[in-house]
Amino acid sequence: MKVEVLPHNPIWRSKFEDEAKLIAPVFGDNLVAIHHIGSTAIPHIYAKPIIDILVEVKDIIKVDEQSSAMTALGYAVMGEFGIPGRRYFRKDDATGKRTHHVHTFEVCTPEVKRHLAFRDYMIAHPEIAQKYSELKRQLVQQYLNDINGYMDGKDGFIKEMEKTALIWKSLSESK
Repeated sequence: MKVEVLPHNPIWRSKFEDEAKLIAPVFGDNLVAIHHIGSTAIPHIYAKPIIDILVEVKDIIKVDEQSSAMTALGYAVMGEFGIPGRRYFRKDDATGKRTHHVHTFEVCTPEVKRHLAFRDYMIAHPEIAQKYSELKRQLVQQYLNDINGYMDGKDGFIKEMEKTALIWKSLSESK
């Protein structure tokens, strides 16, 4: 799979909003919140042009009952896909190019907190976000046709920033 990162595109926000409006009815009264996460949610940085969506629900088991509705919207149902407690869906366009990821978790789980803290920390610290952007640009040159190598190359930075972001978020909430 070819790895592509592009300069930030303001249209990514509206693509998230449009998709959120489509998927919200699927989750019905189980829905708590829908968040734009991932690099497309962080202004001014390079990103793979795939919209990452985090859906918080009251009951993760009820999400399994909505699989056919997600399929009707063009999503492939991937189950937990390596992360216990998650329900993961992915969507491709007519050419087979990935366009969206939907990560669904029960409200207030550590995974939700981690994703939102990372996003918020990067937005609040643009100099760190730029370091992340540069790392991704370097990795895409090194691993142009190796998505696993690209992802592995980001892993250490992401984990370090997640720890920092969770501490930052905790301190900012206690003020």
